[in-house]
Amino acid sequence: MCGIIGYLGDKQAAPILMDGLKRLEYRGYDSAGVAVLETSIHSSLTKSERKVDDLIAKIKANEPTGHLGIGHTRWATHGKPTIVNAHPHSDCYARIMVVHNGIIENFAELKAELEGKGHEFTSETDSEVIPHLVEDLYKGDLVTAVRQALQKVRGAYAVALYSHDDPELLIGARLNAPLVVGLGESEWFVASDITAIIPYTKRVLVLGEGEMVAISPVGPVVSSLDGVAVDPKIVHVDWDVSQAQKGGFDHFMLKEIQESPEAAANVLRGRIGDDGAVHFNEFEASDAELERIRNVKLLGMGTSLHAAMIGEYVIEDWAGIPAKADDASEFRYRRPLVGEDTLAVVITQSGETADTIMGMRQALERGALTVAVTNVVASSAAREAQGVIYLQAGPEISVASTKTFICHVISQYLLAMRLAEVRHRLPQERVAELVATLRGLPEAIRSVLALEPRIKELAQKYSRYSNFIFVGRGINYPVALEGALKLKEISYVHAEGTSGGTLKHGAIALLDEQFPVVAICTESPVREKMVSNVHEMAARDAPALALVTEGDRSLDGIAADLLVMPPADEPASAILNTVALQLFAYHVAVALGTDVDQPRNLAKSVTVE
Repeated sequence: MCGIIGYLGDKQAAPILMDGLKRLEYRGYDSAGVAVLETSIHSSLTKSERKVDDLIAKIKANEPTGHLGIGHTRWATHGKPTIVNAHPHSDCYARIMVVHNGIIENFAELKAELEGKGHEFTSETDSEVIPHLVEDLYKGDLVTAVRQALQKVRGAYAVALYSHDDPELLIGARLNAPLVVGLGESEWFVASDITAIIPYTKRVLVLGEGEMVAISPVGPVVSSLDGVAVDPKIVHVDWDVSQAQKGGFDHFMLKEIQESPEAAANVLRGRIGDDGAVHFNEFEASDAELERIRNVKLLGMGTSLHAAMIGEYVIEDWAGIPAKADDASEFRYRRPLVGEDTLAVVITQSGETADTIMGMRQALERGALTVAVTNVVASSAAREAQGVIYLQAGPEISVASTKTFICHVISQYLLAMRLAEVRHRLPQERVAELVATLRGLPEAIRSVLALEPRIKELAQKYSRYSNFIFVGRGINYPVALEGALKLKEISYVHAEGTSGGTLKHGAIALLDEQFPVVAICTESPVREKMVSNVHEMAARDAPALALVTEGDRSLDGIAADLLVMPPADEPASAILNTVALQLFAYHVAVALGTDVDQPRNLAKSVTVE
């Protein structure tokens, strides 16, 4: 959570910082602030307790001049979204300016210690201890003081800071939270996300865990927190600036749903042959290594957990290996039965999800083979796992994941096929069917996108309801969970998902004429069971919106409304039904007038517990 941007170079810092914050606003938008060093004795500090646009209006009214600055957009953890709690924070004399992302777990004891020495705090945040720690330890060498301060901190942090005493020095550091350095021509950037800097450079230096960077006009110097020099790792980012802009759509979410066909094509590109053989460039586990796998753990949170549940289904079905999707935040606090015969699949859009990263480390400690499935090159998950499957979906700006979920699911299909391949589990005819299904996905998704007018009509009709239940079976059970999650995330309407069999074990008590059901009844081995479930719902007067396959008339006159879906086999149906439910959630939210791209209380990358 939270967005960080910093700049040192030959241009004016303020416009670059404001542009960066707009690109980072999806990471947190409770409040925002910018500090620019104008002279060696003065920084211009501007804050807003509202969104970035309000901050920009304030800054433009009296734009500061200077070539060094930092900015921050906040997702509140400690303290409400107020001017005082907004970043940047400073020391007692307003000479050290700091922005911070993460949580300092021992901030209370550090704060008490500093207050005992006479330091005065103005905010409720944990972040404010950092500039005071640096001030307390400063003996003429800012880099050393920062290093010593961070050694005292427990928790997670990405920080960017500068001091009036070193007017040509920008420092960044990270532990359990993302931070990258952009390398331009006579200018340098630090940011919590590559999205903020791609208009200016595509050369990015990636900081590792527990590393810091000191940037001066001669360039960046990377070291560990104990002062050991580190060879910088530089990557080239192939995203285009236009990918991080709306491109004429009303919202990023709609744009990114519309990009799903291209994203599906990209995640497949170069990974599957005509014979069904699957190859991952960054996950080169040998056949012998994969043959040793006796169980698969799939770790994720939220949308990623739903993708993991689909992975569980297909890995067991196609590869014949016991698989279990796990809530990573619970997995990390158990004593899971994980060993050298376990494959741990870490599913995280950002590659920085705190609970998922910790779960992966736990699996690594127990000897598991690990692979990260992520969209972000050189993210923490990608660097720490033994292999990585990149989604190749391009930047996803809207907080609610859409196209990346589609790519996560396709990645699970590819992984399941790879595991099945080394066990010779699938007949060649079935392999050929799956190859055809996967290659046909981009066009199949386009056929669902063409249903948007009908989906919008249904969404406007159902937007008057305050409660929903989404129901599915088999591979479409996690799709139902994801459909409910999307609706509640962006519309603030109560929605829950359940399996068709579980419905009668409690949730059916909720149903009446004011409690609609979204039922996934497309063609599958359990379609008849779902049809029976819809009859049970209709008997309780619940309005049922049923997704049915073209040509299926079994729910005519039973369901209140039908959304007719194109024919597809079960693996494809999970993706096509998901796209339809994403559009449904989007249009309900639009009808209700909510902030679709930046829903309240949420952030794109959850880097704290």
